[in-house]
Amino acid sequence: MSSALPESPGARHSPAAERNKQPILEALQALLPPRGRALEIASGSGQHIAHFAAGLPGWHWLASDPSPEARASIAAWWPQGPAALALDVQNPDWGLPAEHLLLDLIHCANMLHIAPSSSAKGLFQGASRHLAKTGLLTVYGPFVVPGEPTAPSNLAFDAELRSRNPAWGLRQLDQVLACAQDAGLRLRERIGMPANNLLLVLERQP
Repeated sequence: MSSALPESPGARHSPAAERNKQPILEALQALLPPRGRALEIASGSGQHIAHFAAGLPGWHWLASDPSPEARASIAAWWPQGPAALALDVQNPDWGLPAEHLLLDLIHCANMLHIAPSSSAKGLFQGASRHLAKTGLLTVYGPFVVPGEPTAPSNLAFDAELRSRNPAWGLRQLDQVLACAQDAGLRLRERIGMPANNLLLVLERQP
């Protein structure tokens, strides 16, 4: 699972993605069965999905990102994978191929804090439409947890995000989970991750 930057001029490199791809993969490996169908939302540079596809070889992965530049980078990092979808979670039609209309895993990392708050509603409603009965939605990133201290680094990150775009910023975990509940999903597990991040594991409500 090489971390070397591909030679393609379209390849992007995210130092954060390079740092957190292995901890996320290890969490997914502990959660998931040997085989399934997975969609990554907001694949960004493509470093994550290339790493996950190599580390979970029994899974069929799809990448997605609304940005053409990101999709070019995904193709550079993961040339053996299918073409990334131009998927915007706020569009009710995700444009999934027929064989991926029902998914065993939908994974989304580091999107909610750099997107409008309505993106959470789109993510959860789309997951409710496309998750198989026993499928999981995993959401990775920093959150503000009411009643728990927020790390100074996360507070500084939140302030920096909001200075760049008032619609951005770390989301309140209770509000995120309420939005998920409205879409028919519930929290199954909350996993602490390095650098004050969380991995939320959601499933369909019974």
